[in-house]
Amino acid sequence: MQDNQEKLYEAFGELLYVVAMADGMIQEEEIETLENVLSEHPWAASIKWSFDYERRKSSSIDEVYAKVLDYCKFRGPHPEYQQMIAVMQAVAEASSGVDEDEKNIIDGFIFTLTNQFKKDIEKLQ
Repeated sequence: MQDNQEKLYEAFGELLYVVAMADGMIQEEEIETLENVLSEHPWAASIKWSFDYERRKSSSIDEVYAKVLDYCKFRGPHPEYQQMIAVMQAVAEASSGVDEDEKNIIDGFIFTLTNQFKKDIEKLQ
């Protein structure tokens, strides 16, 4: 059974696939940026594997995005989210800047998880 950390990084790879595909296709600049930004990350191989897997499958970005959100809600807060948001932003900016679809995915991810975690905290009080 894979550990939670590995699953989290696989979810990040899936999320980066969603961002890269938001405009309908993955540009070479986005892949290069992804590889460069993650080059020093200890889990880069898991993240990139997951990204490539979804790309090979030509997965529906809506389905992948929903799966990632469900996992992140279940997983709860994690310090890596901040770095992954920065990576998402870098990938989105890599080819002709951030378009509206990419911005909506990034903003939606932040908004959804922030609200979920606030609700989780309220339940504890």
